[in-house]
Amino acid sequence: MKRKIIWGIVILAVVGGIGAYAVSKRGPKPKGVQIAKVERQDLQAKVSANGKIQATKKVDISATVPGQVVQLAVEEGDMVKKGQFLLQLDSANFRAGARSSESSMQALLKDLDSARFNAEQARADLRRAETNNKSGILAEADLQKARTTSSTADSALLASEQRVEQARAMLEGAKDTLSKTTIRSPMDGVVTAKRIEEGEVAVIGVQNQPGTVLLTISDMSVVEAEMEIDETSIPSVALKQNARVHIDAYPNQTFDGVVTEVGNSPIVAAPGNVNNEAIKFKVKVQLTNPPPGIKPGLSVQADILTGFRPKVLTVPLQALVVRDAERKPEDKAAPEAGPPKEEEGVFLMVGGKAEFKPIKTGLLGELAVEVTEGLKEGDTLISGPFRELRTLKPGDQVKEQKPEESSGPPRG
Repeated sequence: MKRKIIWGIVILAVVGGIGAYAVSKRGPKPKGVQIAKVERQDLQAKVSANGKIQATKKVDISATVPGQVVQLAVEEGDMVKKGQFLLQLDSANFRAGARSSESSMQALLKDLDSARFNAEQARADLRRAETNNKSGILAEADLQKARTTSSTADSALLASEQRVEQARAMLEGAKDTLSKTTIRSPMDGVVTAKRIEEGEVAVIGVQNQPGTVLLTISDMSVVEAEMEIDETSIPSVALKQNARVHIDAYPNQTFDGVVTEVGNSPIVAAPGNVNNEAIKFKVKVQLTNPPPGIKPGLSVQADILTGFRPKVLTVPLQALVVRDAERKPEDKAAPEAGPPKEEEGVFLMVGGKAEFKPIKTGLLGELAVEVTEGLKEGDTLISGPFRELRTLKPGDQVKEQKPEESSGPPRG
């Protein structure tokens, strides 16, 4: 009996040793990973941003003379033509001023006629006095008196002419001021804003204080989207790049656009904003096929197409790994070597093991990136999942895991 027990212990020990040896030979369990192929495809780079629709050409109409609005002929949304009557300011005082200037002008014209007649009469008297003096029938003193009278009359005529010119200028100014009480449209367009009502008083601007904006006229036949682009994306945006514009008010529609303006200075933050707010630049995208009836202020999302490469080698973005580059032995010994440099690459799946491959990249697309050096078409690379890529090391055992396997069992 005792002998049987001893033999049983020996057999268990042998079996256990064999199992342990097998496990040690087999190594750690391979990590389940998703794989992808390095392939060629057309690659489109873009910069996306949000913004608002506005007219390329618009005019804010302000009053240049103060006054109460006594007639308002348009409403917001009305179509107007150039020269069309928009509103009338109270013109009673300005009309009276123009009439006063007109009356002064007429009086000065009468004075000018009288001065002209006196000057002509004085010249005639002077000619007659010179003739009589030569004949010896007029004394020299009387001749000098005639000359003085003629000179005085000419001076009076000149002064009268200058007063008439001054009055004419004042009359023109009064008429111009009067005309400014009648406001007409400076261009064809749509009334996109009405900020005053009949009976309210229009105030003109003084020094740094802007005046009352009465109406805004916009030419909605040419519209643009004003976007705010982050500083990290602005270097790739340039004039005349094409864009795809999506307007929230027109779902399931895409409108073509082209970049017409790229800001050179960052957008100035409003007073009171925090200092750590992202720096952004203004970019304008003109729509080439705006929908009929489009209105300013509509929210838009635009994709600016910043680059295109046909049939280039690409890898999925999620497969890209950035890590510290390995130092050479001589670099490790140098005290001034500094922190390690970063390198980007991918993990290839070679013979069931992970192998890190440094690469050089080019154009960045939405879901893939161009590979310019380090890979060839058809290479098998590890594309996920992220939790495995984050801890993966060269030489780790890996096996392909289907997406349904990585999702785990269904939840009850």
